[in-house]
Amino acid sequence: MGKRRFEVPAAVGDWAIAVGVAALMLGTGWSGEHPGTATDLLGRALLAVGGLALAARRRAPVVVLAVTGLCAIGYQAAGFDVLSVAYLVAVYGAVRAGHRTLAVTASVTLLVTLQLTALALRDGPAGEVSVQARGTLELAWLIAAFAAGEAVRQAEQRADEAERTREETARRRADEERLHIARELHDSLTHQISVIKVQAEVAVHVAHKRGEPVPEALLAIREAGREANRELRATLEALRDDSTTPPRGLHDVPELVERARAIGLDATLTIEGQPRGVPAAVERTVYRIVQESLTNIARHADAATASARIDYRPDALAVRIDDDGKATPDNVPLPGVGLLGMRERVTALGGRLLAEPRSEGGFTVQAELPVEQMS
Repeated sequence: MGKRRFEVPAAVGDWAIAVGVAALMLGTGWSGEHPGTATDLLGRALLAVGGLALAARRRAPVVVLAVTGLCAIGYQAAGFDVLSVAYLVAVYGAVRAGHRTLAVTASVTLLVTLQLTALALRDGPAGEVSVQARGTLELAWLIAAFAAGEAVRQAEQRADEAERTREETARRRADEERLHIARELHDSLTHQISVIKVQAEVAVHVAHKRGEPVPEALLAIREAGREANRELRATLEALRDDSTTPPRGLHDVPELVERARAIGLDATLTIEGQPRGVPAAVERTVYRIVQESLTNIARHADAATASARIDYRPDALAVRIDDDGKATPDNVPLPGVGLLGMRERVTALGGRLLAEPRSEGGFTVQAELPVEQMS
């Protein structure tokens, strides 16, 4: 077994950087000679606050930029000649987050303010030279912080773009593969199945016309041909659904119920809970479950009524389809490809599917699909 890589959570790393910067700035400030006055204590507090504010640099880079800048002005006014490492890190974070113009504007304003503050606190030509040298050093560090943030931002953008490109390429290849399979099935099977179905229909028609008994095998062939043709069409529709036509979803379920009513099934649809946005994959799965269930009811259940219910729950979307057909616990229909497909779709989304006859008669298909709570 390979070694598991230990990853430090981002919040822990941010706090570690914040505490480290605060300790560095406090240590640098403590090395100078300052009287134990209220101004001195305020300066030390600003040094600590400026460093600790970096813990929020990912969540609120602009706020942290402002806080560290004000702290830098404050502790310099209090007499602490300390390079604002916290502000440099804040500039890096703001530029990385995309706030380049704001970072430049804030940095120019801060440099001018710090220069004026330093000139006011230092007298004589020697003081002015020292202030100018310090201003040049601070400008160089700010340029370096800006360049580092911009370099990381561009690298992250390129990585995101590469990831999107890979995902789009994978989706395109999957769509192309589905279309290829659909074409192959259509070209190779549709014609052959149609020939078998037509030949069986003609043979049955001729037998009836002559008054001859129709062999059971011939009737079975005719029915199998019809069923195979329907299943193949449904498969081709499913293969083409995600690529050549708009994806089906919850808004299309009423149309399924109306179709079922049009062929003589007393079908109803009930929506419970507060409708909200759910992932497209969940919508498609619910649509397919209702579609396949109503199709099976119309073909095999010998039912007069069917009910579909969609329930919006806080952390899940549930769907249930009931019929009053001939299925009982003692007369369980054999599971078909459609039921297997439903189970695979639901399992792939981390949900649960229950499909079984009821003791009082009829069949129930019930699925529960987890969804994240969306605002």
